[in-house]
Amino acid sequence: MMVNACTILLVEDNPDHVLLTLEGLKRGGVINVVKVVNDGQEALDYLYRRDKFDDDEAYPMPALILLDIKLPKKSGMEVLKVIKEDENLKNIPVIMLTTSKNEEEIARSYSYGANSYITKPVTFKEFTATMKEMQFYWCVTNTLPPQTGTRA
Repeated sequence: MMVNACTILLVEDNPDHVLLTLEGLKRGGVINVVKVVNDGQEALDYLYRRDKFDDDEAYPMPALILLDIKLPKKSGMEVLKVIKEDENLKNIPVIMLTTSKNEEEIARSYSYGANSYITKPVTFKEFTATMKEMQFYWCVTNTLPPQTGTRA
């Protein structure tokens, strides 16, 4: 089943996890545009249109952010906190997509405003199913807030 496109920003520093996520989305029938940044600082530069990301057409505002917790430069928690404290960004759904099952990290993610917390499944088949369900809910079933998609 193919779904409507919405831009997804994937914030992940592990190249293997990036490939796994992109392949999982593809095999799940996702046709979304996925933009990838490799650290927390790049994620904020993307969202605030700084440096190489100052091009709305090439780097559209995401309708959904998949955010790893353990990132270089700025952690996923720091990025999440900035997003959810910014009036122009706070309505973009942020899904923490991580290997961590640490209860403190889960609790802190939600206290900072995460919309969902997904632990990466071990097998590729499970991961593909998870990616399909995730994108279907957030990009098709769910109604996004009107501000989503505008630049900060």
